[in-house]
Amino acid sequence: MSQNTAPRKTGTQPSTAGSWAAGGTLFAGVLMLVTGFMDVFQGIAGIAEDDVYTRIGDYVFKFNLTTWGWIHLILGVIVAITGVGILKGAEWGRVAGISLASLNLLLQFLFLPYQPWWALFSMAISIFVIWALATDEAYGPNERF
Repeated sequence: MSQNTAPRKTGTQPSTAGSWAAGGTLFAGVLMLVTGFMDVFQGIAGIAEDDVYTRIGDYVFKFNLTTWGWIHLILGVIVAITGVGILKGAEWGRVAGISLASLNLLLQFLFLPYQPWWALFSMAISIFVIWALATDEAYGPNERF
């Protein structure tokens, strides 16, 4: 009698696209955690020294750098906590992650005159996070990782 060691396919196995989206969700959680910490550091730099950032050109949206520092500090803490929630598989983390990534996208657009390359990079990360969290519907909160 021969034994078949090949895994059996069942109807509950995720598709390749679903697996990729689940990996994207894990990566989105890590990115949110890192982005949160970077926003905290960005906020501390804005609060501590106003001359850390230079302004490039004239821009319609003008805020004091100390105000931007506090915005980034508060948002960074909330984003990092949400990143931990996503990594733990909490459903609230997924919903909050999409909302906070959207907010981060908007705020980084407004921050373009101070740090244009970092703002563009952070905007790209936010777009990926939104996509990854919005497309991961194949897994429940406990089946994700």
